[in-house]
Amino acid sequence: MEDKNTCAAVLPVSTLSEPLLLGKGADLATADDLEAQLPSYHAATGASFSRTCLNLTNAVSGIGVLSMPYAVAQGGWLSLVLFALVGALCYYTGTLIERCMRADPAAITSYPDIGKFAFGSAGRRAIAFFMYVELYLVAISFLVLEGDNLDKLFPGVRVELTGGYHLEGKQLFIAVAAAVVLPTTWLKNLGVLAYVSAIGLVASAVLTASLIWAGVAETGFHRSNTMILNLSGLPTSLGLYFVCFTGHAVFPTIYSSMKNNKHFSKVLLVSSVLCSLNYGLTAVLGYMIYGDDVQSQVTLNLPSGKLYTKVAIVMTLINPLAKYALLAAPITEAVEEKFSFPADSKPARVAISTVVVVSTAVVASTVPFFGYLMSFIGSFLSVMATVIFPCLCFLKIYKAEGIRRIEIMAIVCILMIGVFVAVTGTYTSLQQIIGTF
Repeated sequence: MEDKNTCAAVLPVSTLSEPLLLGKGADLATADDLEAQLPSYHAATGASFSRTCLNLTNAVSGIGVLSMPYAVAQGGWLSLVLFALVGALCYYTGTLIERCMRADPAAITSYPDIGKFAFGSAGRRAIAFFMYVELYLVAISFLVLEGDNLDKLFPGVRVELTGGYHLEGKQLFIAVAAAVVLPTTWLKNLGVLAYVSAIGLVASAVLTASLIWAGVAETGFHRSNTMILNLSGLPTSLGLYFVCFTGHAVFPTIYSSMKNNKHFSKVLLVSSVLCSLNYGLTAVLGYMIYGDDVQSQVTLNLPSGKLYTKVAIVMTLINPLAKYALLAAPITEAVEEKFSFPADSKPARVAISTVVVVSTAVVASTVPFFGYLMSFIGSFLSVMATVIFPCLCFLKIYKAEGIRRIEIMAIVCILMIGVFVAVTGTYTSLQQIIGTF
């Protein structure tokens, strides 16, 4: 559970068609660090436009929706202008990733490949490190969320094991959550994962509906203790708004999974609009209902014992379960490529996915102060993957082709915003970690 000083940071956003760059990918074919490569999917088996929309929307939409009312409470109603700006920036940097991948489609099939194409092997290793560590830690945070909330729903549950061992509380429910998500990580075709994604999107919509239910049934939508603008809280609001649009690390995987990846920018636009509407509606409703008394997770404000409260918590739990497989997929693919397993080897994929899930469950159950540690690492790693890397790689790849001056200025501004969010988020997280000792 976060306190009201939490300030997290993350991500970002572009379109425009650019000519393909040819001849730069020869050295990529012989790259020895295959840890970052992800498979490209054949058009006959790739995901359709609608299924890709589901996957991408599920990748972007997440548990950040719970903090949206709190973000508005920190910055005031006018901070929603920042929310719209962050959404636009995130869309733009997402399209920068797409344009980088189009520079040489044969050589670039993953996010780390973009780093290799732009900055050589060092670029690939840097992006691979930030991307996979971020995805792994976010997957762990999902299991932590599941364990904490299920333990609150069902306190005192204990299971006796053989040999005198037992599982109880948070650790028990983390193990249960890991067992539930495990089969979804065995799926290789992201078109199939679209059905799992659909469940997550329905859960987000029902969560918003439960807030409307709460407003109608209880306090109403007319709280007077709201602010127009709170300058001191704007950094916190900005960080939380960025967190809502995380997901860039898996964009290349989803792009490569499409039947027709020329439509990726349209998919990204649809997903960004859908997520923004859901986030914005939740933010407005939550702040109207609870005002400045809203907590860092709006579900904590809901009264105990009410049906809509139980529905909201259950929906909160479903979303991470539905999203876990999308986060684990790039990690699994990277390990497969690193150890040269055949692309169609199901036993290898099942074994690797199982190791990933079990390891995240173990870490989620044992690491102390993990919430604050996640906030610290997430603030730094996420902003690198979603703001810094897309902008730097794009500038490097396309500088010889000529980039319009106005776009260069825009990218420089985005880089400055990314650095600001990373510094403020990391500083706040370090304060929280130090405060636990």
